[in-house]
Amino acid sequence: MIKYALSCGFEHAFEGWFSTSADYDEQLSKGLLTCPVCGAGDVRKQIMAPAIAGTKAQAAGATEPGQRTMVMEAMGRMRRHVLNTFDYVGDGFAAEARAIHEGRSEERGIYGEASPGEVRNLVRDGVPVAPLPPEPPKDGELN
Repeated sequence: MIKYALSCGFEHAFEGWFSTSADYDEQLSKGLLTCPVCGAGDVRKQIMAPAIAGTKAQAAGATEPGQRTMVMEAMGRMRRHVLNTFDYVGDGFAAEARAIHEGRSEERGIYGEASPGEVRNLVRDGVPVAPLPPEPPKDGELN
């Protein structure tokens, strides 16, 4: 596995794990990489020093077995909760999120679609937004 330090156009820093560098390139070209903070799709690698580790360092940094599965299941539960309890507002998400934030609309959980520019404007103006977790991959789709 390769760990890359990534960031979006808003300089939100996060990391991504990929089987190979080609996996990163392929996911980027297909538009599958988005910022977990704001949902922006303009993701890029950051400069990193290579990690050269011996056996002791590798063992100390190893992840628990099943940790990835646990995280994927939690994201799936969060997604189902949003889909089952929040109001879907379609492509009017940005306008409705702003109206709720400004007190012009009833406060409630909503989800829908917004362009990267709309998301940037909401974040810039302090409107709390977060991307909906993606659908968990089907068995055999994890890399």
